[in-house]
Amino acid sequence: MPNMAFLNGSFLSLEDAKVSVEDRGFQFGDGIYELVRVYHGVPFQLPAHLARLTRSAGAIDLPLPYTSQEWEEHILEGIRRSGYVDAKVYIQVTRGVAPREHFYSEPVIPTVVMTVRQMIDVDASHYQRGVAAITVPDIRWDRCDIKSLNLLPNVLAKRQAVGAGAFEAIFVKDGLVLEGTSSNLMMVSRQELITPPLSTRILPGVTRNLVIELARKHGIVVREHPILFHEFIKADEIMLVGTTIEILPVTTLNGQPVADGTPGPLARELRKIFQQHIDKASVKG
Repeated sequence: MPNMAFLNGSFLSLEDAKVSVEDRGFQFGDGIYELVRVYHGVPFQLPAHLARLTRSAGAIDLPLPYTSQEWEEHILEGIRRSGYVDAKVYIQVTRGVAPREHFYSEPVIPTVVMTVRQMIDVDASHYQRGVAAITVPDIRWDRCDIKSLNLLPNVLAKRQAVGAGAFEAIFVKDGLVLEGTSSNLMMVSRQELITPPLSTRILPGVTRNLVIELARKHGIVVREHPILFHEFIKADEIMLVGTTIEILPVTTLNGQPVADGTPGPLARELRKIFQQHIDKASVKG
């Protein structure tokens, strides 16, 4: 059943999966989500994704209907039914169906949607030549650490980036560089890997955390430290990291080359380390 959906406990074809127009996710963006990458039939970093789903739910007072073990069982069954070896699993939980008003009453019966789609890999040339990015003012709310459905500022910023011929838009607030619309951010300066520290302005990225762990394990100096805009534009290397893009070098920023305009040595090394880790994790299952 390619491109299938899991809706409130049942597996359906994507065409047959329907949600009420009064669902609070549709009416208010009142919900959370996760995206899990599948390599060789194995969900990658699943415990970390489920932990973040639980954290996001707690932050918005949203009860989750399944335990971590039950989530895992549903995800594995979804992957099996889809038949995809390399896929992406999208999980969304909303506060359920209710008449449209801002206040929500108890008990909450969440709406759970999960889809499994074939993974379309990022163009290999992006890793070989790097991508372009632009910086934009950060107009998002102050709880970017919650993986909520409220993504309109991200949508508009991504649209602006694509309109400028760039791959990603990077948010800047009060002179600090934060993250991309759908990626965390890292830069290299004086052979150190630097990434903004976690805060309510930064999503605690699963890939971000793994890259930090792998880099330190291989003797690379990592600093979680605020990045000033004037430092950022002089970086030796810039990288975007995320579930679907993995580790992607930025070689053009705001129309100007980053360093010599080619992917740097640390980005290439980290990508090799990351791929080796994926291969080992997939074999272990």
